[in-house]
Amino acid sequence: MANLLIVDDELGMRQFLTHLFQRDGHSVRAATNGHEAMELLRVAPAELIISDVRMPDMNGIELLRAARALLPDVEVVMMTAFANVDSAREAFLLGAYDFVQKPFDNDLLKETVARALGKISLIKEKEALLEENKALIQGQRTRGKLNNIIGRSPKMQALYQMIETVAQVQSTVLVTGESGTGKELVARAIHDLGPRAEKPFVSINCGAFTETLLESELFGYVKGSFTGANTNRKGLFEAANTGTIFLDEIGEMSPAMQVKLLRVLQERKLRPVGATEETMVDTRVIAATNRDLSSMVKEGTFREDLYYRISVIPIELPSLRERTEDIPELAKHFVEKFAAGVGRTLTISEPAMRLLENYVWPGNVRELEHAIERAIALETTDSIQPERLPEKITNYNSHRIAESFEFPEEGLNLTAHLDQLEKTYVLEALRRTAGNQTNAAELLGLSVRSLRHLLDKHGIRSLTAQMRDERRTSESTPRRRASDPSPRRRADDESEFAASAGES
Repeated sequence: MANLLIVDDELGMRQFLTHLFQRDGHSVRAATNGHEAMELLRVAPAELIISDVRMPDMNGIELLRAARALLPDVEVVMMTAFANVDSAREAFLLGAYDFVQKPFDNDLLKETVARALGKISLIKEKEALLEENKALIQGQRTRGKLNNIIGRSPKMQALYQMIETVAQVQSTVLVTGESGTGKELVARAIHDLGPRAEKPFVSINCGAFTETLLESELFGYVKGSFTGANTNRKGLFEAANTGTIFLDEIGEMSPAMQVKLLRVLQERKLRPVGATEETMVDTRVIAATNRDLSSMVKEGTFREDLYYRISVIPIELPSLRERTEDIPELAKHFVEKFAAGVGRTLTISEPAMRLLENYVWPGNVRELEHAIERAIALETTDSIQPERLPEKITNYNSHRIAESFEFPEEGLNLTAHLDQLEKTYVLEALRRTAGNQTNAAELLGLSVRSLRHLLDKHGIRSLTAQMRDERRTSESTPRRRASDPSPRRRADDESEFAASAGES
């Protein structure tokens, strides 16, 4: 039922109309003139006003004008015993729903009021549907932007909320996490959900370029600035102007480039290579790394001021082993993706799924994706079987390491022990792959860049360089002397030297 306001200077008419519409279940208030009616409307709005035209102080037309100014959606039915064309025209121009002449037929008045209330109801339904559709579209849009990020675990739910929040601000974001956790997907989602969504999103891997090339890629160059610079060229910062630039592997950036990037972030200006004038840019920066920048700051290999500039909003992505409950959903997603690519429909057998859930996934989501792609390429049935998965997954035993040694009674230095274990596995991987870093990284479930970081960490690069020098010295000796290493030792050295060959 509706809230009605009766306005008439005749007491009898007010009482009659109040009784007439209260009997139909409506909530009815009454006012003796326009001023009193406006006071009542300010206290509590009405959906429909039934007002006489001729009243003292403020007539019905003036009330109509004031009421519509206060409540644009209110409907008004005018009544008068002195109808004329001019007053009726003015009432309709001001937005009156209808004009009823006194004396009126009760049923006709009730029918007019019912139509007016029906219009109000339709408008409310339309507005509700529009709001519902708007929310639905927004929800679909949000989900669509996050569709490539799979997972329902608590850590992922927190990540989704962070992405949606961060997308609405323009602060610089630093996305951290192990290799293969999906840092670029997160960066793109932040861009797509924000106000810059229709603007460019430009991505660059900072570790894939030398310092000189990276500078020209980011900032551009002018004609004649170096050999081969035959025209002016805009850099990626300008290409992403008003949009977003994603600086992946920012931890690989040289100290000199760090200084230049810091200035661009501070001043919002850049100078192309060889240029004398600066260019203004409005580009949002999202950086990412799988390295520990805070440790690099302490070591002096990454600028502290740049670190604080890019990590205004830090987002750390969980590793796959931290959200194992997401593995089935991720695996099914990749099965659908790769099976559709070859025009097939496949599922994952229960034994295969148990192996996927049991494995530790050092390469995270990327490693899982590659494992599924491989299994689909090899599978001849309609269900992925365990034997189609990589051997390291089928042979993995999470309890094997714990069972392979006894815990020392005197205890141990866990950090040092894990470092030594890490170094041992890296050396073994290099030995098995004859020093090929790409193959060794694959064997360890790492990116080549991550492997090189471990080589630096454990001094393996300098070790292999030393072995290379020793090898060259030994090869220059014409024949073995008594002081030479034994043949057995020489063979061991050669095996270790082979492990370094992939670096050259």
